[in-house]
Amino acid sequence: MNARSACHRIAVASRRFTLTTVTALALATLIAPAAQAEIGPPEKPDLKLGFIKLTDMAPLAVAWENGYFMDEGLFVELEAQANWKVLLDRVITGELDGAHMLAGQPLGATIGYGTQANIITAFSMDLNGNGITVSDDVWQGMKPQLTMENGRPVHPISAAALKPVVEAERNAGKLFKMGMVFPVSTHNYELRYWLAAGGLNPGYYAPQRGDTSGTLKADVQLSVTPPPQMPATLEAGTIQGYCVGEPWNQQAVFKGIGVPVITDYEIWPNNPEKVFGVTEDWAKTYPNTHLHLLRALIRAAYWLDEHNNANRAAAVKMLARPNYVGADEKVIANSMTGTFEYEKGDVRPVPDFNVFFRYFATYPYPSDAIWYLTQMRRWGQIPEYKPDQWYLDTARKVYRADLYEQAARSLIEDGTLPADAFPDFSQDNFARPHQGKLIDGVAFDPAQPNAYIDRFAIGLKGKETP
Repeated sequence: MNARSACHRIAVASRRFTLTTVTALALATLIAPAAQAEIGPPEKPDLKLGFIKLTDMAPLAVAWENGYFMDEGLFVELEAQANWKVLLDRVITGELDGAHMLAGQPLGATIGYGTQANIITAFSMDLNGNGITVSDDVWQGMKPQLTMENGRPVHPISAAALKPVVEAERNAGKLFKMGMVFPVSTHNYELRYWLAAGGLNPGYYAPQRGDTSGTLKADVQLSVTPPPQMPATLEAGTIQGYCVGEPWNQQAVFKGIGVPVITDYEIWPNNPEKVFGVTEDWAKTYPNTHLHLLRALIRAAYWLDEHNNANRAAAVKMLARPNYVGADEKVIANSMTGTFEYEKGDVRPVPDFNVFFRYFATYPYPSDAIWYLTQMRRWGQIPEYKPDQWYLDTARKVYRADLYEQAARSLIEDGTLPADAFPDFSQDNFARPHQGKLIDGVAFDPAQPNAYIDRFAIGLKGKETP
C-alpha cells in the first residue's frame, strides 16, 4: 500500500465516523496477526456493509468502533438501509458487499421465495431480541382475560387473551391488523406462532396462485411495516399491534402508545434471530475477505457478552448514535442491559433478551435454518410437500458452518479467543443447544421436519396446499 492510498483511506474513514486518534486508525491498517497470514490477505479490503436500525446490528457497530475490522485489514463503511427488501436487493446487485439480515432472508432467496438468489450466512448475529406490542386500547381489551399476581399480569401472555378482542372487531365488521417487518422475517413467524398457539389463524400464502399477501383464511391480517416506522404506524391506528426488534417495542412504552405483551424469549427461549449474509458468488470470489469479516464479527459478539454483559452500557452509547440506531439511550438500554419494560412501570429482569455470543450464539446451526423452513412450509410460502432430506440439504447449503469454523479456528490458533468459547468442532453440531421449549409445548425435532410440521393444530400438513 503506498502512502497516498493509505492517507486516502484514513481520510475517508474519518469522514464516515470518528475515531479517537488518527494514529490509532493508521496503525490498525497494518495487516497483522499470524492467523491473518495463514488465511491470506483480504482480496477486497474496501467494503460497504448494510444494516437496519435495530439494536441487533450491534456486532457491526462494535467491530467498527473497536477497530476489529481494521485489525483484519478491512476498510468498512456501514450504511443504514431503508427496509429489508432494499437491503437484500442491494446485496444481490453487489451495491453492498454483505449485510445484517433476517435469518430467513438467505433461505427465502435461495429457495426462490420473492427473489431468487444464492445467499449464504456463516455467522449468526444474535439470539432473541424481539417483542410483540399491542395498542393501549387492545391491551385494555386483553386485560380481563389475564391472570394477575401482585397487581401484574402473569407471563407469558397467551394470544388466547387477544382472541375476544379480535372477535369483537370481526363482529363489528372490522379487520384486526398487525404489523411485522418482512414476509420471511423471524418476526412474521414468531407473531404467527404466538397467534396460532392462542387459537388465532394468521393466514396462508399461496405463491403458486400468485397470492403473496399471507392473509388467506386469516383471523388477524398481517402486513409489512419497516421497523423504525412501527410506533408511528401503531399511533396512527393503521395497525393494532406488531412484532419487531428493539428498540421499537420499548419506544411504544416510552411514548405511551402501546404495551409489549410478550418477548420472543417467552415464545421460544434462545431462538435464532439475525444473520450476516453475502451472496454465494461473493464468498467464492473473496474467500479471504469473508474470513476476515467473520473474525471481526466473532470478536465483536464476544465483546458484547464478555464478563456477563459488562460492556453493554458502552454498546448502548454506540448504538444511540444517529449513524447506527439513533434512538434514545434510555430506550435502547431498557432491553440491552438485561431488563424489559412491559406495561408502563412494569420492568422485569430478562438477562437473555439480547444474546450475542454466549450459548454459542454466533454458530450457524443447521437446525436454525430448518426451523425457518418448517414455518415457511406451515404458512404456505413453500406451497408443496418437501421430503425431510430437502430441509436438511437446504439448511447446510445456506448456513455455512464450515466457513464459520475456519474463521473461529484461526482466532483460537492465534490466541485471540479461547477454544471453549466455541462448540466442539470435532462434533457434528447439527442442533442448537441451550434452547427452551416453545410456548405451545410442541417439541421441535430438526431431524424430522415433516413430523414437526404435522403436529400443529393450525397450519398446512402433509401434502396440503394453500
